[in-house]
Amino acid sequence: MITALVAGLVAGYGIAIPVGAIGTYLVALTARTTLKVGAAAALGVATADGLYALIATLGGSAIAPALAPITTPLKWISVAVLLALAARGAATAITHHRRLHSTKPIPPPPTPTRAYFTLLGMTLLNPTTIIYFTALVLGTQDATTPSYAEQAIFITAAFLASASWQLALSTGGALLGRLLTSPRARLLTALTSSAIITVLALRILTTTA
Repeated sequence: MITALVAGLVAGYGIAIPVGAIGTYLVALTARTTLKVGAAAALGVATADGLYALIATLGGSAIAPALAPITTPLKWISVAVLLALAARGAATAITHHRRLHSTKPIPPPPTPTRAYFTLLGMTLLNPTTIIYFTALVLGTQDATTPSYAEQAIFITAAFLASASWQLALSTGGALLGRLLTSPRARLLTALTSSAIITVLALRILTTTA
């Protein structure tokens, strides 16, 4: 049981800690909205990681060949979604900045529910996550088949590890939002975030599946 718990925690932190495009978007989203919205988005990412840990654990070796035909389409879809979010984030920041100096009403921030499902969908479209968990599960298989309890502990630990890290990122985004008190600072930060997301999205195309 302890082995499954440690393995799950290591797996969850292993996929969550490298801050890529999704992590950058999460921090930027929380910085320009609220911690409640950011926390919901963080749980969306963790849910996707947990689902992929579940699929990889239960599917085992049957998943690897099934991934081959869809990896490339998933990669292109993931890039398209990230680029669209980067563009939307920049456009929203510019519009918000302009409306601060006009009489037009500022559009409301996304709801926690919308943020949750947006980040859930983004993470599910990321082929790196399922490939990571599948390779991890296949690489650690031995002659002894883990029990259902051990599998459940592994999946739960992976989810909790991912959730704790994503919530830490959203908390950092909330603190960043409090530090950025001037409209110009918020605009520059949002545009920088969009630029980083764009670069990271394009890098996905150069990685091997």
